[in-house]
Amino acid sequence: MRKLAVGLLGAAALFVGTSASASITIGSVTPGTNPYSGPAPQYDFDTPATTPPTSNGVVATGTVTDVRAQPYGSTGNYYAAGPTVGQPGVIDLTGWGDVNSLSFLWGSVDSFNTLEFLASDLTTVLATFTGNQIFDPANGSQTDPNLNPVVLFLLDGTDVTNFGGLRLTSGQNAFELDNLAINPVPEPGTWAMMLLGFGAAGYAMRRRRAPVLAQAA
Repeated sequence: MRKLAVGLLGAAALFVGTSASASITIGSVTPGTNPYSGPAPQYDFDTPATTPPTSNGVVATGTVTDVRAQPYGSTGNYYAAGPTVGQPGVIDLTGWGDVNSLSFLWGSVDSFNTLEFLASDLTTVLATFTGNQIFDPANGSQTDPNLNPVVLFLLDGTDVTNFGGLRLTSGQNAFELDNLAINPVPEPGTWAMMLLGFGAAGYAMRRRRAPVLAQAA
């Protein structure tokens, strides 16, 4: 059992290690629903406790013609950045540490929306995405579920540890988002305990099966 524990701890150390490469990719683009039915968000922008630190942009509700639009399926507040409400809008997520993935409701996707993933210095750009990469043509429809999707982004390699926040810019009107859900990387100790638990369960099952197999022989 001691050898098993040592082996599992070694596997945990390997599992939480990150490679030298780095990438941020789109994991999925799921049409929106009304009401919202995506992942449970850490940030819904409805109260100070559910609003991350931001610079520029605005936390708002409702729709203002030619300025900003409530994302389809969004209720209460949402975050918007753009020429009228201030940009670039930066959402500071440095407090989360290592991040495996994140998703949010991207409102009325436009071709002139630009999303940048920033490093922990909130300056260095790790990856850039435009509205047309989310849905083409990105025509800014405020009612089409395809143009108000829940977009999942996957982080890999050194970007897992380097990630620090999001920067939103828009060529016209605003870039709106809501219901930001973050999947942080578990602490190494958590992985180790999980693997040890699985190993102990497997060992116990083998011990219980052993007498039965002996009798059958």
